[in-house]
Amino acid sequence: MQSENASTVDPRSLSDADWFARIEEIGAEAGYFRWLGTSHAAFFLDESPILIVTFETVASIRQAQPGQLPLGYHVAKGRGWSHLCLIARSNTWYRDPAVYAFFDRLVDDAFFEDFDQVVFWGADMAGYAAAAFSVTAPGATVILGAPQATLDPAVAGWDPRFLEMRRTSFTDRYGFAPDMTEGAGPVYVIFDPEQNLDAMHAALFARSHVTLLPCRNLGRDIGATLDQMRILPSLLAAAATGAFDAHMFRIFYRSRRNYRPYLRNLLARLDQDGRVRLAALLCRNVIGRLDAPKFKSRLEELESELAAAGEHLPPARHR
Repeated sequence: MQSENASTVDPRSLSDADWFARIEEIGAEAGYFRWLGTSHAAFFLDESPILIVTFETVASIRQAQPGQLPLGYHVAKGRGWSHLCLIARSNTWYRDPAVYAFFDRLVDDAFFEDFDQVVFWGADMAGYAAAAFSVTAPGATVILGAPQATLDPAVAGWDPRFLEMRRTSFTDRYGFAPDMTEGAGPVYVIFDPEQNLDAMHAALFARSHVTLLPCRNLGRDIGATLDQMRILPSLLAAAATGAFDAHMFRIFYRSRRNYRPYLRNLLARLDQDGRVRLAALLCRNVIGRLDAPKFKSRLEELESELAAAGEHLPPARHR
């Protein structure tokens, strides 16, 4: 149980140093908290033989998660599961000897052997790390959101987004993320194929044990989007019970029909491609289910375009 001080303070008022002190206090009572050098920390909630391992950043936790506690904590705590979170203070890709040494110790201590089910999760930079360090937990289920395979310019020199990382080694220990998943159980890579660089990294993960899950028009920030759609905790929970697969993902992913940023992306793509009729059908479908004034206005414009061309939409289906 958290101390009164940790549970009652408003985390929004804390500096990063005070926030870490709060996380350290919670971790000390729930399992442990350890600094891994100056750029990373490990937070462990010790509850049961089901373990959720997440790779998160200070910014993603403080800006997006309730109570400014890790996503994995929220998934695990209410279900009585264990949780290990690797927290990065900045965009490091977790390329730090102190992080390597931490996972080496987990292997030496047979840490992961104490768990019946282990799930690794990370997105983007953290997706790279979740894949790279999954090698320490053979058989784990690994779910990745638009991960980088490597930033080694000899392999991924075509990716210009992270030039500041070009001098960081991605060829030593825990280096090429796709190779590090070879001992894992099922691996799932969620990405938007319209994002060319993300799609190229996803292709590098193609293996017999890897399922690629392309999601058109979902955008670049896959992790935040799945979280905002309120399906990410369910994905991780399903994986922790051994129930997750591509079919179940598609069931969860149907919630995009009510996710406005996705709908706006889809409409923008149809407009860009000049598909007036499909764009109008989309707008009509959306306003039939949601209060969406902008889609209503756009439908009126599209119907005028169709009428000028002598076309009309078919009658709407009544349910």
